[in-house]
Amino acid sequence: MFRASYFILIVVCIVPVAPGLIGVSLSSFGYIPPIGLNDFSIKAYSLVFSWSGVTQSILLTLFSSIASTYLAALLCFAIIQQLWFSRHWRKVETLLSPLLALPHVAFAIGFAFLLAPTGVFARIAHEVFNLVPNNQTTAWFVNDAYAVGLTLALAIKEVPFLLLMSLPILMQLNLEKTHHVASALGYSPAQMWLKIVLPQWLNKMRFALFAVIAYGAAVVDLSLILGPTNPPTFAVLVWQWFSDPDLTLLPRASAGAMVLFAIASALLLLVVGVEKLATQQLSKWQYSGRYGFSLPGKSFISFISALALLMLPIMMLWSFAHRWRFPDLLPSRYSLRFWQFEWQNIWPTIEQSLLLAVVTAFLALLMGIIAQEYRAKHRLALPNYIIALPMLVPQLSLLFGLQITTLYLDSDQFMLWVIWSHLFFAFPFVYLALDGPWRSYNDNFTKTALSLGKKPLYTFVMVKGRILLPALLYAWAIGASVSLAQYLPTLILGGGRVATITTEAVALSSGFDRRVTAIYALWQAILPLIFFMISMLISHKARLRTYTPIKETLGHDTLSQKPFHQ
Repeated sequence: MFRASYFILIVVCIVPVAPGLIGVSLSSFGYIPPIGLNDFSIKAYSLVFSWSGVTQSILLTLFSSIASTYLAALLCFAIIQQLWFSRHWRKVETLLSPLLALPHVAFAIGFAFLLAPTGVFARIAHEVFNLVPNNQTTAWFVNDAYAVGLTLALAIKEVPFLLLMSLPILMQLNLEKTHHVASALGYSPAQMWLKIVLPQWLNKMRFALFAVIAYGAAVVDLSLILGPTNPPTFAVLVWQWFSDPDLTLLPRASAGAMVLFAIASALLLLVVGVEKLATQQLSKWQYSGRYGFSLPGKSFISFISALALLMLPIMMLWSFAHRWRFPDLLPSRYSLRFWQFEWQNIWPTIEQSLLLAVVTAFLALLMGIIAQEYRAKHRLALPNYIIALPMLVPQLSLLFGLQITTLYLDSDQFMLWVIWSHLFFAFPFVYLALDGPWRSYNDNFTKTALSLGKKPLYTFVMVKGRILLPALLYAWAIGASVSLAQYLPTLILGGGRVATITTEAVALSSGFDRRVTAIYALWQAILPLIFFMISMLISHKARLRTYTPIKETLGHDTLSQKPFHQ
């Protein structure tokens, strides 16, 4: 039964990568039998590269993805360097959950409200410095031609993810001992971090940087809100091709998706190359004297937190603003009319979003538990990089092929396909969230319970499940937040018939009334926070009760170590 469950997991969450890539590859050569295209041709690729502005579009994608990835890595390392040994690190860990819970779309809309030519910062600049904004001086961060705003938004939003991925890595590096040895040799803390910790950290962060740079290259929703428009980034351009009503042009979109896949693959190789170049080929900086520098990590995390926390009240203010002329600092009139008008439309969308998130989170958590247990008990388990392929392959490159695959099946079950697509992309995040706690679990607890005659299922639920309950709840909240953030899977496999709070927020962000957009962005930010708050509340109560029931179950003399708590 256990092996069968693992096999189902592979079929549902891993195997679809193959038909996704095969399907989009075949369609890129003009072979799509369901719509009457049966001849192989490379015409679609010529259409891609003959498109006006495609070179600039690709360069924008390369710049935004590479710059945002390494800027995020720099900010992450600066925060770790300055705060890891300080009393403020606990505050950083506390901030990770709300910062991770804030979806990319809500962050992008809040970012636009703050930094648009008529945004809050422009109003403050006019009030304080009497600066009158214009398109040349203020359109640097929202739909700017060089993707600067998109790059900054991506970098800031990915810092919490990199911090989270850094936690288990830093635990493995035994930094306390490293600090003592470096101090004994006369190295300052800044020199220790730069010359000893950075090379090891960079090597072990390779997978996290893979995920960040692949997402930056293939992101569509953030690019639609903050990115350049003429030409857009390459992912948005491919998405526009895919949205063309002329089905005979679908091979062009598939060819674009394959080019995007090639770009993402090249960027993954770039990450490896930069790492090898910095730590092996040009490694003289590691042993060339005792020079080092300290980065202002505390200022960085304060700025990121303040920016994220400022977005929610600004969106709330916009949702109640009846009249807010530029350059007024505050609205001159307030009203509930937009909430009243939109409530009937938004409530069914919220219900549908919550249904998708809850179902996806529970299924992803169940499969994550199965995968972790199978890996712990069997040698022949899939490696992490195979399980994480949906995170590393551009969504557009997979979804086109998966949609074509559904044409051969029952393509009318749109809700089923959307749930499956959300599960497909949420499972790797849930699995990685459980990986550290599962590896840290003391298996002696389970062995002791089994030796006392307890059944395996009872032991897992009453012993291991209780000890790992905070980690399970946290992974469940991550699964729900990933589901709530899915934009392309919902649109493509839902055929436009399944509306979520994310798809509506993105649709409204381009040129619609800011007050209505603010309402949807608020809900898009609030829903994931609800899941994380539920997780934290239950974890807090469970943490107070965990140790005593386990002592009662196993006996007072069997516990020699404290249980693991995330």
